[in-house]
Amino acid sequence: MLRIPSSIQPDQFAMLRIRRSSTGGLADPSQSDPARPDPSEMTFVAYRSDVYPERNEVFFEEHAVVVVLEGEKKFTSPTQDLHVHKGQILFFQRGCYSMNESIDANYRSLVFFVNEKLLKEFVGQHLDLFADTHEPVPESLILSLDSSGTFQTFIQSLLPYFGERTPFLNELLRLKYQELLLHLLEIDSRSSTPGQLRTLLWSIYQGQKTDLDYLMSTYLLKPLSMNELARLSGRSLSAFKRDFESHFHTSPGHWIRRKRLEHAHFLLRNTGKNVSEVSMEIGYESVSHFIKAYKQQYGATPKRA
Repeated sequence: MLRIPSSIQPDQFAMLRIRRSSTGGLADPSQSDPARPDPSEMTFVAYRSDVYPERNEVFFEEHAVVVVLEGEKKFTSPTQDLHVHKGQILFFQRGCYSMNESIDANYRSLVFFVNEKLLKEFVGQHLDLFADTHEPVPESLILSLDSSGTFQTFIQSLLPYFGERTPFLNELLRLKYQELLLHLLEIDSRSSTPGQLRTLLWSIYQGQKTDLDYLMSTYLLKPLSMNELARLSGRSLSAFKRDFESHFHTSPGHWIRRKRLEHAHFLLRNTGKNVSEVSMEIGYESVSHFIKAYKQQYGATPKRA
């Protein structure tokens, strides 16, 4: 499983980064150690021409915008199947899992990472654009939009920066970041389901917390750390643990372990999967650890379930 943007390497993608500080230029990715990313930088946009065929499970650590430049590709989430082509735009919410499958050797895309701090700054600077936003937050983790002529012009204006180095590049990319979001809001307002992106950005700006029942049912079997779960919930780690224990009356670690073993119990009784397969499916790297945990919860080994 790839975690992006942290899994993106300079030898696989062309990248532009924005420095979090308002001073200084843009670092050249070719001069940096990919194993030690500069904490003062964030990936703004990455460009790739895919190797065909390719199939990867991707976990989005940040909100992301995928712009299809050429070709076609399949994106499959737990609730959506999307077959995209040139001109389409996808907005992936942070925490989305997607199985990405290349079906076209000509596929090329730009992936913009929507940093939450800069996003909140953007909404705060344009509050008039979000007046009277009362629609419910979209349940889909992937929003699909169709590009416009003006958006295509914006994309073309960005491509030359991959080959240029200028002392003002960081400031220019910050402006491009704002331009990206304004274009997306304009497209969203004219879509078949207008206002979905606007509502989502407004909810992020307000810091709305994710429902814990929804969060845990969605990510129960995913290999996420406690810090990642807390971040997906819109809480600090301490607030996540506090709210979790108040809601579920037990600690997150104990609840996750119990629920995963309940799922394992169901699989062993109702499918033909063996102990090793079930152990791997619920996140145990060691079969012996799984057997021990299972016996503690059910009083018998998995084979005797």
